[in-house]
Amino acid sequence: MKTNQLISSFVTLVLLISVIACAQSDNNRSTGKLPEHPRILLLKGEEAAISQTIASDVSWKTIHQFILDECDKITEQPPVERVLIGRRLLDKSREALRRIFYLSYAWRMTSDAKYLERAERELLAISQFSDWNPSHFLDVAEMTMAAAIGYDWLYNELPDDSRKIIKESIINKGLKSSLVPENSGWVKASHNWNQVCNAGMTYGALAVIEDENELAVSLMDRAKNSIILPMEDYQPDGAYPEGYSYWGYGTSFNTMFLSAMEKAYGNEFDLEINPGFFKTAEYLEHMTGPTRYCFNYSDCGQGGSLHPAMFWFANRLNDPSLLWSERFYLVNRKPPNDRLLPAIMIWGAGVTMDRIKTPSANIWVGQGKNPLALMRTSWTDPEAIYIGFKGGSPSVNHGHMDIGSFVMDAEGERWAMDFGSQNYNSLETAGVNLWSMAQNSQRWEVLRYNNRVHNTLTVNNQLQSVEGYAPITGYSDNEGMLNAVIDMTSVYMGHLNKALRGIAIVDNQYVMIRDEVESPSAETTVRWNLLTSASVNITGINTAELIKNGKKLILKVQSPASITMKTWSTDPVNDYDAPNPGTIMVGFETVIPANSEAVLSVLLLPEGAIENPDFTVKPLLEWPTTK
Repeated sequence: MKTNQLISSFVTLVLLISVIACAQSDNNRSTGKLPEHPRILLLKGEEAAISQTIASDVSWKTIHQFILDECDKITEQPPVERVLIGRRLLDKSREALRRIFYLSYAWRMTSDAKYLERAERELLAISQFSDWNPSHFLDVAEMTMAAAIGYDWLYNELPDDSRKIIKESIINKGLKSSLVPENSGWVKASHNWNQVCNAGMTYGALAVIEDENELAVSLMDRAKNSIILPMEDYQPDGAYPEGYSYWGYGTSFNTMFLSAMEKAYGNEFDLEINPGFFKTAEYLEHMTGPTRYCFNYSDCGQGGSLHPAMFWFANRLNDPSLLWSERFYLVNRKPPNDRLLPAIMIWGAGVTMDRIKTPSANIWVGQGKNPLALMRTSWTDPEAIYIGFKGGSPSVNHGHMDIGSFVMDAEGERWAMDFGSQNYNSLETAGVNLWSMAQNSQRWEVLRYNNRVHNTLTVNNQLQSVEGYAPITGYSDNEGMLNAVIDMTSVYMGHLNKALRGIAIVDNQYVMIRDEVESPSAETTVRWNLLTSASVNITGINTAELIKNGKKLILKVQSPASITMKTWSTDPVNDYDAPNPGTIMVGFETVIPANSEAVLSVLLLPEGAIENPDFTVKPLLEWPTTK
């Protein structure tokens, strides 16, 4: 045991020396160029701008008061304790970040000593933990950020003894633990872990740089060189491969990183940010439908929410219209208990609700690892039609076998839905090998993860190909026929010779889904599926009626002529599958002869919609296309 510890310590020391030597060779940052504490996100005296914003707009006052009220509740609770859930301490790290960020904000905005004293208690409590669970490094990253914000923002008021304890914890439980090779695989990753962990380590480094200059500078240089890897995933148009929830996670921490470094170093922080990263704010804005449900592909719940990162983008790009969806939550909903909520007060300072205008485009299309098209008939009508439609590959991080899948809103209801993710711990505890993306891995046996319960095609009851990739091959912003087309052929390799899917909103009244497929040299059974929380009645040989909250949607199959309309249960298949009450799948099956082409054309007609015969039989190649 002692030998292993010595080896680990030696490896850590060697890596630390290497990183510091590299940093010394090309670093242009030093302690002398930094502001005094507080230096992270909000400099001394910048509270005044927030106070002015609070005084000018009731929505901002509501959020400010919400944070203070939450702080008052925190003062009545015991400090956070080191309790793991499965292999994760993340729940406690996030709660520590929420508490310390809120309390530190409350102290700086009110100078009320009760907030200072309570923040100090939380900081000392987490400093007493044996460690911050480096085997799951997200836990360390968020805990380090929590400690760093509290240490920096309260620095001048903390007693010397407390300051020393907190500082040593940031250095030893946070920064140095990131130098152990088995803890730092995220440095070379291109997903959300990279963004979160680099942000956490950077905050810790900024907090203690005057005492650990070489270590701090080396870790900030490492972050600068590393965080560009996940930022490449936003290329070329801003579509984020991991979906809405992980956009909220990774991108929020990325903007926390960028904001802190820009505030600390100004123009000297010269990270070259790719264009796709700046475009991603439009992606996120279009990801929420009029029902306020998001397009929840991949591991994501369907609820929409307020996103602090959007305020950084709006500020940086000087475009308040990016906050249209955020404005809804600010004006109409209780503020979320988001651990990064105080950042909204910093980045949103000076933005009043009347400056946030309606977005101009009703369709947004993005290529990349998970291409998608997002279209709607209106931004202001709560009963507007909305479609989220995706291509891509199941192989992306947190991906599902959902290529060709879509969600649909109309008449204020979500008719075509996505289950999203299942709780990771429930699957890991059951022994499921959840994180292998191989074609025959256990991940794809989980009900919610495979194509059989997504709004796409299942061919011969087989899984989609993990190695396949479906690009968007065309789209149109034609007002009478917003549409996009995806080539899914490689996702069905070996089962179909061709698979194209187009989805259009016709005349702002209804939705058409058209699949053009070609069978191989064998008879092929194709299942067309739609998942819904509506009640379903099969009403004819090619029609079904969906009813939800007194509203009605007709599913009408135009072709092929020979089909079998069906419904399928969403009950769990395996012991470890989550229950799915109140949901059902509806669609049809059809048999395609060998070496044949077939068209599967389906209309989704909200009550009162009138079909346009000019668009009912047009092949995908004749759909209007935006050049």
